[in-house]
Amino acid sequence: MSRHHEVDTEGREDATEWESLAQEVLAATPDAPPSGVPDGFRYRITVGDRTVYCADPDLTGAQRTLVSRILKEGA
Repeated sequence: MSRHHEVDTEGREDATEWESLAQEVLAATPDAPPSGVPDGFRYRITVGDRTVYCADPDLTGAQRTLVSRILKEGA
């Protein structure tokens, strides 16, 4: 099963916070998909023209925060 969520930061009061968190994730996340674990969640995060990949249970704090916020606020 695949789901898609996105957040457009343009015009948001908290855009700087979102963009800072996204840049932290991009800087520390590989461009290649990780192997993950069976039945674990895998995430593809795209910011601008760059896409990175991460997977449970090996999310960093920044990755977990960004994914949680996107799932909560994204459409």
